[in-house]
Amino acid sequence: MKYTYKVLKSDIELFAAALSQVRVYVVQPLGEDLIDIVDYGGAVEKITPESIKINGSYFFRNQFEFRVDVKKDSAGM
Repeated sequence: MKYTYKVLKSDIELFAAALSQVRVYVVQPLGEDLIDIVDYGGAVEKITPESIKINGSYFFRNQFEFRVDVKKDSAGM
């Protein structure tokens, strides 16, 4: 099995992640193909236009990426 991720950008994607209680992890882009995983995450607790609360910590939406793992089988589904 191959694992990949989806970046949550829109409010609807973040609300869906909050409702389904999936593990969201927080990544800070550092440049071309470089990232720093800031928090291995948990469920989204609160969403505001400026920030997202995960595991009791607030992260600014304009500074971080919020990702969820997506499983893919060998057929790409």
